[in-house]
Amino acid sequence: MEKIIQLQRKIAPEFTAVIESRYNILRCIQYAEPVGRRALAMMLNTGERVVRAQVEFLKDAGLVDVSQLGMTVTVEGKVVLAELADYIRLLRGLVGLEEEMTQALHLKRVIILPGDSEADSAVQRELGRVTAGVVGQCLGDNMTIAVSGGSTMASVAEAVNFSAPSTTVVPARGGLGEKVEYQANTIAAVMAGKLGGRYRLLHIPDGVSEEALEVILADDANVRVVAEIIRQADILVHGIGQAAEMAKQRGLSANIVDELVRRGAVGEALGQYYTIEGNIVYVTSSIGLHLDDLAGIRTVIAVAGGGKKAQAIMAVASTGSHDVLITDEAAARAIQQIINNNDRGNF
Repeated sequence: MEKIIQLQRKIAPEFTAVIESRYNILRCIQYAEPVGRRALAMMLNTGERVVRAQVEFLKDAGLVDVSQLGMTVTVEGKVVLAELADYIRLLRGLVGLEEEMTQALHLKRVIILPGDSEADSAVQRELGRVTAGVVGQCLGDNMTIAVSGGSTMASVAEAVNFSAPSTTVVPARGGLGEKVEYQANTIAAVMAGKLGGRYRLLHIPDGVSEEALEVILADDANVRVVAEIIRQADILVHGIGQAAEMAKQRGLSANIVDELVRRGAVGEALGQYYTIEGNIVYVTSSIGLHLDDLAGIRTVIAVAGGGKKAQAIMAVASTGSHDVLITDEAAARAIQQIINNNDRGNF
């Protein structure tokens, strides 16, 4: 397949460009359906006339339906879209890049999706869909999934489309400092609802003192039970944030934010702040999972995209405690450039 793609690039580069264009249109329609041509053109940042011509082709091919409500992808279109995904990854050289990053970051598996989730919301939703699929592959009977908060994790929960009624979903850490829809508690409840399973919540503010946490654990039996369930999770799925940005979102003081920057923190996950080498320089107080707990978890999955998160992703992946990284092309290319610039292929 790779040889065929190389030949296509040399002999008919316009052919591959058309395929990519129609793939992007199908993907955007699928995630926004029913959608009108004008809205679709705005999503794709292209002219309405160009979109109209491509949609007409897709309609004639039986891949798109057009109605008064807008455009939708047909059953056949969804099948073609799924098959095209692997072709696009080969076309852009992402399969080879996955192997390179797997070795460089010492992971068991890296999955790279085409595009940039910062610029295209459809890519973020695709990150969610693929991550949900990986979780489904790892699930067995009577398992517990721990999830973190964040917008990407919200996309993961929404993308779950299978049933696992014996599953329990819990937040990976306590924390109520984010928007409600992005809180780990909310994401755990949504995912459990999609699975038809159970959930347990942890109503603990982020950043409370160690003394206060000890009092809460001593006085609240429910919190103790949930904390123990979290530590015994079979699967952990979490996002990754930029250190300074996440510190501000969590309400840390300006002095602490400055100290994080001074100490070289670039990435954050589960309330822990890392240098690009994977060293922890700060931990917010909360009940839930910490780096030391990850060794006992069967499968640890990290998901994050966007070129600006490249250093953050490297920082968290460099801890050596992760199994799977799911990211986008923009982040992967930026990580590749960092590794090459620093001549650190064994990073």
